[in-house]
Amino acid sequence: MAGNLLLTSPLEACSFIRPKELAAMQAAGMAAVRDLLFMLPRRYEDRRMFDRYDSLSSGAPVCLRGRVVDVGWKGWGGKGGKGRGRYVEAVLEDEQSLGNARFSCLWFSMPGIARMLCAGQEMIVYGRMKPYGKKLSMVHPDFELIREGEDNSIHLNRIVPVYSGRMGIPVRRLREIVWEALEQLSPEPEPEIYEFVPGVPCKTALRDLHFPGSAEARDKARRRFALEECLAQQLNVAYRRRRAEAVPGMQTAGSSLLVRDLAASLPFELTEAQKRCVREIYRDMKAPRSMNRLLQGDVGSGKTLVALCAMLLAVEHGYSAVMMAPTQILAEQHYLKFRQMLDKLDVPVSLVTAERKEESHISFGGQGGIVVGTHALLYGKNVPERLGLVVIDEQHKFGVNQREKLIAREERPDVLVMTATPIPRTLTLTFYGDLDVSILDGMPGGRGKVVTAIRTAKDREKVVKFVRDQLEEGRQIYVVSPLIDGEESRKGKAVTKELDEWKALLPHVDVGLLHGRMPAEEKEAVMKDFRDNRTSVLVSTTVVEVGVDVPNATVMIINNAENFGLSQLHQLRGRIGRGAYKSYCILMTEAQPGDEQWEKLHIVETTSNGFDLAEQDLKLRGPGDVLGTSQSGLKGVRFEEWLLDARLIHRGRELAEAILTEDPDLKSAKYRPLRFLLESGEMKRVAN
Repeated sequence: MAGNLLLTSPLEACSFIRPKELAAMQAAGMAAVRDLLFMLPRRYEDRRMFDRYDSLSSGAPVCLRGRVVDVGWKGWGGKGGKGRGRYVEAVLEDEQSLGNARFSCLWFSMPGIARMLCAGQEMIVYGRMKPYGKKLSMVHPDFELIREGEDNSIHLNRIVPVYSGRMGIPVRRLREIVWEALEQLSPEPEPEIYEFVPGVPCKTALRDLHFPGSAEARDKARRRFALEECLAQQLNVAYRRRRAEAVPGMQTAGSSLLVRDLAASLPFELTEAQKRCVREIYRDMKAPRSMNRLLQGDVGSGKTLVALCAMLLAVEHGYSAVMMAPTQILAEQHYLKFRQMLDKLDVPVSLVTAERKEESHISFGGQGGIVVGTHALLYGKNVPERLGLVVIDEQHKFGVNQREKLIAREERPDVLVMTATPIPRTLTLTFYGDLDVSILDGMPGGRGKVVTAIRTAKDREKVVKFVRDQLEEGRQIYVVSPLIDGEESRKGKAVTKELDEWKALLPHVDVGLLHGRMPAEEKEAVMKDFRDNRTSVLVSTTVVEVGVDVPNATVMIINNAENFGLSQLHQLRGRIGRGAYKSYCILMTEAQPGDEQWEKLHIVETTSNGFDLAEQDLKLRGPGDVLGTSQSGLKGVRFEEWLLDARLIHRGRELAEAILTEDPDLKSAKYRPLRFLLESGEMKRVAN
């Protein structure tokens, strides 16, 4: 039946929601019907046909229907079944299996289960069968009791949604609430973004999202809402791009004599990819509009040199150029490298960080040139006059508001953002669609080959011997661990313990320690010792992930490698192979061949191209983990499949461009409901 509920109707208008349920939903942040209907199922169960116990595939979750033949407390412990080691066991009979097979379900420390179950009840259970004692059992399964005579209800003989029970409302009851809300939802939703997405009507798609007649109908509904999310995000991107293009910019480049002088002074030649990227940047900086460009490339591809060329273009034309780096170590390393490379060009280079002990820190009084700094640059007194170019290194480590604070000024400077993490094509289209993109797809010559290998604890002695051999040849070693000390709740090796172990293994070798909690001055002293080869082994956390450049370091040992994403492993591996020597990345793991984690590491072992790894990482971990939830626009994404589908993104862009062409500021009555997407400054689902 058609009702009169709207997506914007308050939950109080739903008479079928009980007062305690309403309070629980409101406490969870739900306010309107749309919040309820966009509470997505965490999975579905096809209750038209259940799995059979006698045909289970090992390790895979299964959904079984059975009758309870026995239930009670088992094991050992104190009185009343509350002692340690006691558990509730329900023995179920699967009548679909050959010979009416029986299996057990176990619940530990959940005495209430015993009071809920009794012999003769029918149950649906979902979980993994695992060995427990001498038999296979399902431990702490999801379960639902079947009520007599409900074979034609919303809970059986269909594909049913299973929701998270985080609000304390039983899954079965949530299913009934969502069903009733769909029944009473008006077939004509109020005009919102739904109106502008072609395809399945909103109400039909919502029903297929929760109670699909088939997997195909469910996927079609998800794709429809994925396109809606994509349109919302692409409207934001297209609007920002149009606004940026409308702002008059400065011509921040004239001739390129300083760039030519720099290239002539280098002991190597720029790669063709570097030359192409410099030309693209040069064209932008010569144009009378603001440059907004993303420079991305694989680790070691030479992005920093391209950025330096861009800054020289601005300096030669009478402007200052600023590079903002995410860490003190990286900022100081850029500063030292720039001073060395520009020694003969008479270009001033300054450093601005929170630590002001170095002579290079300056108080600006109109002084310009090239300025390298950290977040300290966000404060106006630390920014030079006539700012023509802003370079943001490792841009994903800065928030959008931080970047805007540096860039926003009366005369908007050109902007070059860089990332050492190759970004999958779909995410580039999504989150950087308002930027022009330059890609460094070539590597400098004269670099040694990098070999990657997976090793386990039983290989430890061989690894230590290999390290000793490399040290005898005069090389240096990184040892990276995920934790600083052993007090964290997470599993993994700690650098403080590793330091002691390596000092004991290499008593005649200088071993250094580096982690994020150390004072900035101490961190720089450690890095300087390693750069100058006074320290042969550096035991570190992932603070060495980006920007560290020690050509003599040839071995990277990564402990608990299974704890890292593919792209981060590739970033760490990029710290070696920066000189002429053959280098080795050793992935130490507790995983075993055949494990999912082992297969992940095997991808790193056999893939050297960072862009290929980024695509694999996106498929394995999803966009949220790859970009980080702080990335603008990611928090509101519910239908992540569009972030993996370039065709869907292009379709969303086409729709967004068509809307903005018709109404650039979304001021008409037709498009005004979409304006909040632009005013929010970030991608936000209508359902939030």
